[in-house]
Amino acid sequence: MTFHYLESADDPRVSDYTQLTDVHLRKLREPEEGMYIAESSRVLRRALAAGHRPRSFFLAEKWLEDLDDVFRQFPDVPVYIGQAKLLQEITGFHLHRGAMAAMHRPAPVPLETLLAAARNVQEPDRPHARGRSRIAILENLTDHTNVGAVFRSAAAIGVDAVLVSPQCADPLYRRSIRVSMGTVFQVPWTRIESWPGDIAVLKEAGYVVAGMTLGEGAITLDELVAENHENLALVFGTEGEGLTPETDSVLDRRVTIPMMNGVDSLNVAASSAVAFYAAR
Repeated sequence: MTFHYLESADDPRVSDYTQLTDVHLRKLREPEEGMYIAESSRVLRRALAAGHRPRSFFLAEKWLEDLDDVFRQFPDVPVYIGQAKLLQEITGFHLHRGAMAAMHRPAPVPLETLLAAARNVQEPDRPHARGRSRIAILENLTDHTNVGAVFRSAAAIGVDAVLVSPQCADPLYRRSIRVSMGTVFQVPWTRIESWPGDIAVLKEAGYVVAGMTLGEGAITLDELVAENHENLALVFGTEGEGLTPETDSVLDRRVTIPMMNGVDSLNVAASSAVAFYAAR
């Protein structure tokens, strides 16, 4: 195994980990270089279990024993070790979750391939789900925390796939991964190249496309569930503004969750959990 003890924050070997708090830099850098950051030993293990490949590991010495089995699986991947103060200087924040890894970003899955797999779900603990499919679509969500929370709910409630629009925040940004507790590695997902144009692809694949909205004329979530659709795609719009007019105009259903006590709406992460459970 290749262990490297760091002595300087300027060490060029750990450039993948420098100043991770600079959101704009990371948004540009990670997709272009084909990498993402897995933060915490639990998230790291989930990424590896999903078949993702590490570029390097980065941790304080006290975590070496805990991750010894991981390092033995990847003897040719460098392990960078440093004192807590030095690691903080490199990353820009206190590394208190054990370890990090720079990971190779997996190749995107074509939309048609993802939909075909979603429609052929066969899970022992979900015998009723065979031949039925539930997918989520995130349109232009900007908050990485919300994206991660939606993925966690999708995994917990059995959503078969998640699609994200071209302008949606990156599910593999480290905050999204952390909030999702690593479930972004469990739920199949892909970024849609043409939106809302690819709604036509969903319809051709047999999906009823239902957008969550506060707009007038929408049916309630209970009414949607009562229709008992075999394949259902639930679309969630951006925080604040909701669905774009272009998307709204091509939906099969416009759906709302009735509110009480003067509350006008739910956060998109909360509304997605409600919708996923109701339509499961």
